Amino acid sequence: MTLYTPNGTLVVKRVIAAPAEIIFDAWTDADSFATWMTAGPVTHAEATTDPQVGGEFTVMVHTPTQALPHRGTYLVIDRPRRLSFTWQSPNTDDKETVVTVDFTEVAAGTEVAVTHEGLPGRRAWDAHSGGWIACLEALERLAVARSVSPHA
Repeated sequence: MTLYTPNGTLVVKRVIAAPAEIIFDAWTDADSFATWMTAGPVTHAEATTDPQVGGEFTVMVHTPTQALPHRGTYLVIDRPRRLSFTWQSPNTDDKETVVTVDFTEVAAGTEVAVTHEGLPGRRAWDAHSGGWIACLEALERLAVARSVSPHA
């Protein structure tokens, strides 16, 4: 589910058939983050993470024609329930926005709700909507594989 709000807030939700701990850790582990942060024409990504409040992360996503830097600072780390961080990217016009990810146990696994606040206009909203949907699909593949085989 994706919801547009005119105040620059985007909400994307997906139920993933995996434990919240596995999904949460895929957001804070640099190798895992780079594995699933590959939306649209992205060929690969490189990430660094320092998962502590005030710690920073970077993810450089590569397309066939360019490298796009994304960065942020962790605001809340409440494993495995909530993760919140700032987010700056070319699609936010390098404006600092805030992403909050809530992980809720449901019968089918874990509902992952990404709330992205402060997006500067409909173009940024559209770019991040498609990006978060595609990234959550890739995150689902990684998390489900890891819940079946922890070494995946």
